[in-house]
Amino acid sequence: MLKVGLTGGIATGKSTVKEIFKQLGAYVIDADEIVKKLWQNEKIQKKAEEILGIKVIDENGSLKAKEIANVIFKNKEKKEKLEQLFHPEVFKYIQSWFKEIEKKDKNAVAIAEVPLMIETGSYKNYDIIILIYAPKEIQIERLLKKGYTLEEATQRINSQMDIEEKRKYADIVIENTSNLEDLKKQVEKTFLKLKEKVVEKNNI
Repeated sequence: MLKVGLTGGIATGKSTVKEIFKQLGAYVIDADEIVKKLWQNEKIQKKAEEILGIKVIDENGSLKAKEIANVIFKNKEKKEKLEQLFHPEVFKYIQSWFKEIEKKDKNAVAIAEVPLMIETGSYKNYDIIILIYAPKEIQIERLLKKGYTLEEATQRINSQMDIEEKRKYADIVIENTSNLEDLKKQVEKTFLKLKEKVVEKNNI
């Protein structure tokens, strides 16, 4: 089995690439989906409220995602503390998922989409790191189309590790700067490479 880490900045197209890999036959998991599940845990909610200084669940039992985002994108220290709360749990979940996949399919290409794998150091636990790349101006353009203001878009991009810095950690870079057709071709080529790597790894 090949453990693949998929990462990138905000609005670079990580989720789109993950879905293409899934269609091609890869096993995929998404750290953001794990985080959503973790938010349902009352202990996590309580600790998060202590960190953020706000209620994280509204009267209907829904996560106050916008309010949380407003706090963490304006306060680096709180953002880092919240990440420290979630990261070990996300890491454990992904590791047990890898074990389950390996049990049922030794030839699997198993891909975990984790936005913060480089910042947290967990990138070291993968066989291959794939970075989805788009320059800052394209990231901003995409966020504006999603309804963010220029200030919000810039704030979110600047709160993350610089995308150019992330490139240094990647084994494979997929450039998402053109259209969906071009992106699909790059992902298909990459998937073939990953399948070859699984065979190599299993024959060692």
